[in-house]
Amino acid sequence: MPAIKLLTEAELRKIIHLDLAAVDCVERAFASLALGGVVMPPILSMAIPDYNGEVDVKTAYVPGVESFAIKMSPGFFDNPKFGLPSTSGLMILFSARTGMVEALLLDNGYLTDIRTAAAGAVAAKHLAPENARTACILGAGMQAKLQLQALCLVRPIERVSYWARDIAKAEATAREMAQLLGIEANPTARLEEAVAEADVIVTTTPSAEPLIKARWLRAGQHVTAMGSDQHHKNELEPACLDLADLYVPDRQSQTELLGELHHAISTGFVSGDTRFDELGDIVAGKAVGRKRPEDLTICDLTGTGVQDTAIATFARQQAETAGAGTQFDT
Repeated sequence: MPAIKLLTEAELRKIIHLDLAAVDCVERAFASLALGGVVMPPILSMAIPDYNGEVDVKTAYVPGVESFAIKMSPGFFDNPKFGLPSTSGLMILFSARTGMVEALLLDNGYLTDIRTAAAGAVAAKHLAPENARTACILGAGMQAKLQLQALCLVRPIERVSYWARDIAKAEATAREMAQLLGIEANPTARLEEAVAEADVIVTTTPSAEPLIKARWLRAGQHVTAMGSDQHHKNELEPACLDLADLYVPDRQSQTELLGELHHAISTGFVSGDTRFDELGDIVAGKAVGRKRPEDLTICDLTGTGVQDTAIATFARQQAETAGAGTQFDT
């Protein structure tokens, strides 16, 4: 039996970072979706309503990649009350040739955080105004921080506003990001004004009610909505998608069920027969992203299994280079 590599969260944090290498890894993953041959089954999702929790299982086989990952990702949104993170989980890497287990990545959701933020960077790289300098982030948790860091990798952001239902959390996140990135970061209780002033808006909440109204948006903006990954979640008023010059799903078969598109279809703002170019199509050059400076663009990110296979195989490669992890003979 082949040996199995075990990598802990601490080891993974030393070798995998939110940088341009991670963004490139995820960008190539999106391109692979558009180029064909990827096998990516629907997300297995289980709600645990008694404890405001959910568990998602994602996977994908990518031709030419020697391994595939299966990722188990719990999200329990009351955990901060107990001093615990909202997300955790692990990834298992299998040989694509034999199906044998190759590695256990005990990342506690770290790799998911990195690949999710990197997807935001990919969306902004291809859809946000090139000279975007102002941002508005909805939320104050881990993704609210990472999405801004990712955005700053691909756009010259100088000022950001943070909005959260708990203004104290928005204040703390703004202080942290100002110090980390050396940009102007402020909390705000005036969401409408913050959205109107921003070149890029990123939503990172588990909200079940729309937070952004269509009338707040203006020409030339870009919106990345990444919080809606369950059928009941909804951060954008459905009319936003009707208003947009370009709507881009990460995977339309998912956003029809779980993302902002789900709500736009159910309320009649978008026909269920409408087909959209996906983010991978734009990355691969099969479709065009932002066409004009005045376009209003929206990217709907629900998280794909191909991202998990990409980041897991990247992590294993980096671990081999660094000599990290513990090898177990089975």
